[in-house]
Amino acid sequence: MAVMLSTRVLGEQELRRLVGIVGLHALMDETIAALGRTVTEFDPSHTELRKRDGFQYQHPHPGVLEWMPVMKVGRQVVVKLVGYNPANVEGLGLPTILSSISLYDVNTGHLRALCDGTFPTALRTGAASAVASRLLARPDSEVLGLVGCGAQAVTQAHALSRLFPLKRVLVYDRRPETARGFARRVDFLGLEVEAVRLEDVEREADILCTATSVEVGAGPVLSGTRLKSHVHINAVGSDLPGKTELPLEFLRRAVVCPDYLPQALVEGECQQLQPGDIGPTLFELARDPTQGRQYHGRPTVFDSTGFALEDQVVLEVLLEHAQSLGIGRTFQLESLADDPRDPYSFLRPEGLLPEAIRIDAPPQVSACES
Repeated sequence: MAVMLSTRVLGEQELRRLVGIVGLHALMDETIAALGRTVTEFDPSHTELRKRDGFQYQHPHPGVLEWMPVMKVGRQVVVKLVGYNPANVEGLGLPTILSSISLYDVNTGHLRALCDGTFPTALRTGAASAVASRLLARPDSEVLGLVGCGAQAVTQAHALSRLFPLKRVLVYDRRPETARGFARRVDFLGLEVEAVRLEDVEREADILCTATSVEVGAGPVLSGTRLKSHVHINAVGSDLPGKTELPLEFLRRAVVCPDYLPQALVEGECQQLQPGDIGPTLFELARDPTQGRQYHGRPTVFDSTGFALEDQVVLEVLLEHAQSLGIGRTFQLESLADDPRDPYSFLRPEGLLPEAIRIDAPPQVSACES
C-alpha cells in the first residue's frame, strides 16, 4: 500500500483564526525574535540561500512574478512565489503583492504545507526592519517617518513600535488620500500619526522607512539633504534592477547594510554602490551587535530587498501555531500510486481505469502528425 501523505493549507480563513487566538502583537514579536535568532545563527553549510528569479512583463500592466527558494540541507525547501503588480490597487482593488509560500520535504519531494504569502510577506518585511533597526538605530528614537503609505508601511510601523518608544509617526505619500487614510489603518497601535510634507518627514524622523512603488529609473524618492545626522533608514521598496529610492550622494556618506548582499547588488540600493562603499550585512551585524552601535552618530541604511530566509522564518512561526492549535485544512494532494512503478495504479483500487480510459478508443492524431 502507498504511504499516506497530507498537505496542510493555511489560507485567509485559517490565518484569521490563528491571529485571533495568538494575537497580532504576539505574532509580530515572535517573528522579530525568530528572525533575529536565525540571522545571528546563520550557517551556510546548513542553510542554502538563492537569489530570487522570475519574469518581468509590461502587458497588460508592468509587473513581476518571482520565486524565492531556500533549503535547510537534508530537511526542507521553502519556496515563495510572489507577484508584484502596482496596478492592482487602483485597477482591481487588490494588494500590490500577492503570493503563496510552499514547504517541501527534501527527502521525498512531498508538499508538506501551502500558505498564503501576502500576509506573511508584510509581517516578515516589518520584522526585518525591526531587527536591523535594533542593530543600527538609536534606541531612544521617538519619531518614525514613512515615505509610501501602502500595505508594507503598516507592518513597518507595527514592527518598529514593538521595539522603540515612538511618540510620533510622520507619513507622506504621493497620493494625499493614501497618507490621510494611514492613521485609520494603524489605529490599533495607539500612535499619533500626522500626514505631512515630504520635507517634514526627512527633517524630523529618527527612523525613516521608504516603502514605495517608484518606477524603474524614477528614483530617488528622498532628497537626502534635510535628514538628521543620526537618521536610520529602512529602504524597503527597491526590488528590481534600476529601481532605487535613495540618492547616491546620501548613500556614499551613510553606512549601507544589505540584508542579502548577492541580491542587494542586483536589486537593492547597493546596485548604486561600489563594493568598497557597502557596509556589513545583516548577518554580520547580528553576529557582532557592537558594530551597529559604533554608527549611532552617522546615517545608516538597511538595504531591505527581502529574501527567502525571512519567508522560511515566518512560515515556521505560523506553522508551529497552526499545528499546535489544529488549524489548517489537511488533505492528500499528490497522486500516490499503490505501485510506484505504475503512474495509473492509483486509479485501479476504485475500479476507475476502464472508465477513465476507453481501450477501444482510437488514438488522437494531431494535424501535424497525420
